[in-house]
Amino acid sequence: MNASPSLSCIMANVVDTKLYDILGVSPSASENDLKKAYRKLAKEYHPDKNPNAGDKFKEISFAYEVLTNPEKKELGLFGFMGGHSRSRNGGRRRGEDMVHPLKVSLEDLYNGKTTKLQLSKNVLCSTCNGQGGKTGAVQKCTACRGRGMRIMIRQLGPGMVQQMQSVCTDCNGEGEVISEKDRCRKCEGKKVVKEVKILEVHVDKGMKHGQKITFGGEADQAPGQEPGDILLVLQEKEHETFKRDAHDLHMTHKIGLVEALCGFQFTLKHLDGRQIVVKYPPGKVIEPGSIRVVRGEGMPQYRNPFEKGDLYIKFDVLFPDNNWINPEKLAELEDLLPSRAEPPIISADAEEVDLQDYDMSQGSSGGHRREAYNDSSDDESGPHGPGVQCAHQ
Repeated sequence: MNASPSLSCIMANVVDTKLYDILGVSPSASENDLKKAYRKLAKEYHPDKNPNAGDKFKEISFAYEVLTNPEKKELGLFGFMGGHSRSRNGGRRRGEDMVHPLKVSLEDLYNGKTTKLQLSKNVLCSTCNGQGGKTGAVQKCTACRGRGMRIMIRQLGPGMVQQMQSVCTDCNGEGEVISEKDRCRKCEGKKVVKEVKILEVHVDKGMKHGQKITFGGEADQAPGQEPGDILLVLQEKEHETFKRDAHDLHMTHKIGLVEALCGFQFTLKHLDGRQIVVKYPPGKVIEPGSIRVVRGEGMPQYRNPFEKGDLYIKFDVLFPDNNWINPEKLAELEDLLPSRAEPPIISADAEEVDLQDYDMSQGSSGGHRREAYNDSSDDESGPHGPGVQCAHQ
């Protein structure tokens, strides 16, 4: 039982040191040591000086580029070794996750919901068992030597070369090729086929916008790698009555002036279909824009649905129009309302003005005043426009 881990560790070290061996340095070599080793080997195996070097110069250049670039170092160790499908810890590489939005209503998040979701994904071809063809049909691409990438060297001048890396066109970056006659009829050599997957999705009570539901290992399959996950991201739809804030709910309710002064009651349909009766006693005044709270009628907590937040109600008070009461009754109404403030002391030179109705759609009157100011008579107009006089010497 103890032999396998040791063997995996040894194999990982062999892979890790391959590029260092090409440059003839140890894995602990500094960047300066790598540069010195590269320059020495590049002079020795450059195609202009050593026509018999074959691909040695390309290998040296690739090894140096990968080992001095942290972003490429992790991938380069394996791409250079012929497209290994195993990671450094001996496990299979993991495929990418598939992320899909899932639209849910506020009712769904309050009550919980189970739904079915249909998705299309890649699965290994059952006819060829993910090989792309019959046994032995898959061959390593000779153009890129199984790396899936080609390295092009271009001479820029004496002792100066440019190295470029591109996807191999012979194998489309796969590192493998299958002759047309040996390809699987079902997957046409692609090794995978499309399959429709039905997922049963459970939206639990109290879940929130942006929360993820994970289906492990249900993403696209590919040969030699572990499938990623399917992630469903909840997208809460806007509700016509309620707005959610963490565990609380907020809403706005309109009442008349008599209700604001004399009390009221109204019914409210909650997210679970219950009819809630909201009462407010006479004699307690509701100010315009004020907020009252109903404890325990907010959203259920995730994984603790018996604990709920609160419901906050903001009240908009609608005042009556100008003709709502007989002027003869105003004195009686005033007797019922709180006393007026003491009238102000008005000086003899004070000027009385009229307070008029204002239509917000027409904007302010400042523009009208400016137009009146610029509206000059024909007699005052000069050759340069209304209201502009020419200066004479």
